Amino acid sequence: MKELLINTLQFLGLAFWVEIITDDPQCTYYFGPFSSKQEAESAQGGYIEDLENEGAQGISVTIMRGKPIHLTIFDENLEESTASVRVPTLSGQLS
Repeated sequence: MKELLINTLQFLGLAFWVEIITDDPQCTYYFGPFSSKQEAESAQGGYIEDLENEGAQGISVTIMRGKPIHLTIFDENLEESTASVRVPTLSGQLS
């Protein structure tokens, strides 16, 4: 039943997402969807911990409503100038 609610909210663009922006690497990550702001807030700690364990720095977090197209967005300029880009493996991310 909960999955149906989340799918409906996601379809309507009303689901909650945890948006995490890091300065190093310069990335934006979206985690979710969640049915409530409280659910997203309680999950954000695990995502922050995973990113910190991967060495990310300058982490800022926002709980938002929406429908992100991409779950991870890299700074394209860095991608062109770097031979290999390290992508963190994060636990608990729903696709």
